[in-house]
Amino acid sequence: MRIVPFFLCPFVALALIACSSSPEKVAGASSQRAVTRVRVQADVPDGRQAGVISKSGTYATPASGRAYRDGSFASASGIRGDYAGYPGAARLVDKLVREEGFDRAYLEQVLARVERQQWIIDFVTRPSSKKSTRPTGAWTRYRAKFLTQDNISKGASFWRRYDKVLRRAQAKFGVPPEYVVAIIGVETRYGGYMGKHRVIDALATLAFDFPRRSAYFTDELEAFLIMSRDEGFDPFGPKGSYAGAMGLGQFMPSSFHKWAVDFNGDGKRDLWNPEDAIGSVANYFASHGWRAGEAVAVRASVSGAGAKAMKTGFDTSYSINALSRNGIAAPANLGSGGQASLIKLDARGGYQYWLGLKNFYVITRYNHSSYYAMAVHQLAQAVGARRGSSTSILTERGTSDRHPVL
Repeated sequence: MRIVPFFLCPFVALALIACSSSPEKVAGASSQRAVTRVRVQADVPDGRQAGVISKSGTYATPASGRAYRDGSFASASGIRGDYAGYPGAARLVDKLVREEGFDRAYLEQVLARVERQQWIIDFVTRPSSKKSTRPTGAWTRYRAKFLTQDNISKGASFWRRYDKVLRRAQAKFGVPPEYVVAIIGVETRYGGYMGKHRVIDALATLAFDFPRRSAYFTDELEAFLIMSRDEGFDPFGPKGSYAGAMGLGQFMPSSFHKWAVDFNGDGKRDLWNPEDAIGSVANYFASHGWRAGEAVAVRASVSGAGAKAMKTGFDTSYSINALSRNGIAAPANLGSGGQASLIKLDARGGYQYWLGLKNFYVITRYNHSSYYAMAVHQLAQAVGARRGSSTSILTERGTSDRHPVL
């Protein structure tokens, strides 16, 4: 959450897409490299695309983290350390003191200890690969990261361990256990890897040294500092993804404030506690419109060339008649008000077409990626099949499918 998962995941989402979810999570850091010092306004706002990190930025950034202190960027703030003289840091302190009642000296001491992470800037500003106009098997490779026998088995074990909690979440929020399990599986391998980077360092680096998303990450840093105060933890304690996503479900701080729940009744909302994480993921889905008892996605049967000319993606919407006119067969009882998005997956051997329903769109609220949502969906189906769950709605087409459920 990303929601990034992997998105980020709360994905993301992956968000980042999870992270996300999310947006996808990063394993390892690029080497730090010295770059020519330039004067760049580090806190230019650039919209609020939650959890989505652009990979096309190409501006230079200083390895020292001190480039914004000279000339007109000088500040009278008492902040020391890597963010001394950063106008964005000083403004954040002013806002938190004025609007949230924080002690100025405390905030300045906290920001003085924050460490700028050059490798994060290197990673998010690396050149993006060119999009191919022909099938490359990208979906097949992406799917293989999550749809493994080990991940399915561990998902079934996680479900067995927290079966009562998952059933309680389903009763309260209407979300089937396999989809909560799949989010946690895609985001953190069921808590096996929740990130190793100090959340406050990651958020500050992206807030003050990544102009294209400065506004978004400044808000997230603000939310994190409020979260640490309200929940009573050391802001330097939590570790998470390179984008600041936290816990089993990889929630961003703003997602914590909106959708995290105390599901074990201990008076705290703890993203690292499996019970609270389960309840929070289910609440996230319910809050974004999950429809209990409805399917998520259906494999489309395509004939002719009509589908190739149609716009695809989780944000498209077509009626059954429009799909039929273009050679795409859809079930009569499609649900979702008879509307579906057209999803095209770049699979090995050719494109796959799927119809995404309302619940598929809800998964993309965790990480704005069709691949992410489909990986969550198919992992959920596989874990449900392994568990023998009667709630699973298998949508692959059996042995004739190029990628059957494992």
